Amino acid sequence: MRQVAGERAQESTASSEPSALTARALSYLLIRRASDRTAAEQEQLEQVKQHDALIAQIARLADDFTAMVRARVSGPLGSWLETIQASTYASLKSLATGIGQDILAVRAALELPYSNGQTEGQVTRLQLLKRQMYGRAKLDLLRQRVRYAT
Repeated sequence: MRQVAGERAQESTASSEPSALTARALSYLLIRRASDRTAAEQEQLEQVKQHDALIAQIARLADDFTAMVRARVSGPLGSWLETIQASTYASLKSLATGIGQDILAVRAALELPYSNGQTEGQVTRLQLLKRQMYGRAKLDLLRQRVRYAT
């Protein structure tokens, strides 16, 4: 009898409290389209936004930025950066400073259809092969390994 009462108490507290949300899960929810979120995920995100003003502000900024990326427009980028600069949070100001230092590249990434993903993939593959071969062979063996690796 005591065990059943304890289990019922645990069930009632478990259902009234929201489940813990990790930083990774929260960041995933923030960049995911609202139409792709489940009702439970949407409710959980709304609870977190109501609980913390910083997360609510970050959610708005993330929505705005992901909309720019998905639409491939850079027009609102300037006002978006000004909004971040006006924030009282140092980490958001740091983000705006970093993007502002490389604003031309960010605008190009948003507007142009080109991607350097293929190049980055090949560089990563080469670095992996180099690390695997470290201290084992000279350049001639590494060259062959790069040519014939799949």
